[in-house]
Order: sequence, then C-alpha cells, then structure tokens
Amino acid sequence: MIDLYSWATPNGHKVHIMLEECGLPYRVHGIDIGKGEQFAPEFLAISPNNKIPAIVDTEGPDGQPISLFESGAILLYLAGKTGRFLPQDVRGKYQTLEWLMFQMGGVGPMLGQAHHFRIYAPEKLPYAVDRYTNEARRLYGVMDRQIARTGAYMAGGDYTIADIAIFPWLRSWQNQGIDWADFPALKAWFDRVEARPAVQRGVQVLADRRKPFRTEAEKEVLFGKAQYQRR
Repeated sequence: MIDLYSWATPNGHKVHIMLEECGLPYRVHGIDIGKGEQFAPEFLAISPNNKIPAIVDTEGPDGQPISLFESGAILLYLAGKTGRFLPQDVRGKYQTLEWLMFQMGGVGPMLGQAHHFRIYAPEKLPYAVDRYTNEARRLYGVMDRQIARTGAYMAGGDYTIADIAIFPWLRSWQNQGIDWADFPALKAWFDRVEARPAVQRGVQVLADRRKPFRTEAEKEVLFGKAQYQRR
C-alpha cells in the first residue's frame, strides 16, 4: 500500500495520474496547503521542503517502507517499481528523462510564475506579467514543435512519465495567457492525454476539497512570510 500525501495541484496531479495509470493501491491524505498543513512536523518528516506531493511505500525496494518527496523522483520511483511508462532501451529512456527534466526545470517553474503574476500577485507588475507570459508561450512553442515532430507523445511514439508530468501544468492554459489556436499539435496531444480514463480519475483526486484561495490568511500561508520561517 502506498500512502499519498498531496493536494489538487499540478504537481500533485502528476502522482495521482501515475498511481491510477499503474493501478497501484494507495491511500490519500489531503495536505491542505491553504491552511498550512504542509508545515506540520509529521509532513516535514517525509517532505523536508514542505511541498506536496510525497509518498510512503510500505513495500519499498528492500521490503521496508520508503518515503519520497519531489514529484519527478516519485514518478521515476513508480516507473521503476512497476516497469511502466519509462522505456527500457537506453535511447528511449534518456529521451523520456530529458522531457521529464524539461518539465521539472522549465514548464513547472515558469508556468507557475506566469500563473502567479497574472492571477495571484497583489500588485500587477507589467514587467513580470509580460516576462512570464512570454516565457510560457515560448515553452508551449517548444512542446508544439516536439509533438509535431513525434506525431504522438513528448518523448516519441509512446506515452511516458514525461507526458504525465507535463499534462497537469497545461490544464490552466487560460491563466497562463495561452491561445490553443497558436499550438495545434500540442492541443491534439493535450486532448489525447486528457481522454485517458486514468488521467480523468487522477485529476479528480482531492479536487472536491480544493477551493480558491480567498482569504488573506491563506495567501499569507502560500505566498507570504510563512513560507520562509525556519522549522
């Protein structure tokens, strides 16, 4: 059994989708990031960076429990555990890993910044909005060209953890200033991934519990000084 500590965010959805795709049994423990539950000592013990998601697998590689944080590391672990969604041949493996790292180092951080400055920032800073909106469009262009080249999925002809990692971040395309008409190949890919039953189940995990961040206290927890306190 895998214990999943998560919330309904793009990084959380990566792991939700992977667990559903692999058919692994798991228990969900919601970590309400608006209420500051990510700072609880019990959660920090398995996720020292106070970010979701994290997992505890009661049947780790040596038969003993193992805990993991960082969504990319969790995807790699689950792919290794199940032998799914990461090619076994060396070329295919590293082509998948480069697009996984592209998500971790580019798509997630940059689209997250675009979302923040366009939607959540208390002061609309034109420089920041333009910078991260333009970077979002550039990254969408990179992915659009890649899908046009492969004709199917990010790393080639097969669906992999690279697709699982990228898809949740593109679900908020409107908030990132994107017009799908500019990226037809990527939109076709998005629709293919979205149609998968496991993906549809994965994005519903904890979705009924997440509410928009409305109060100043919630915004302080997510974006204010609470993030920077030593624990």
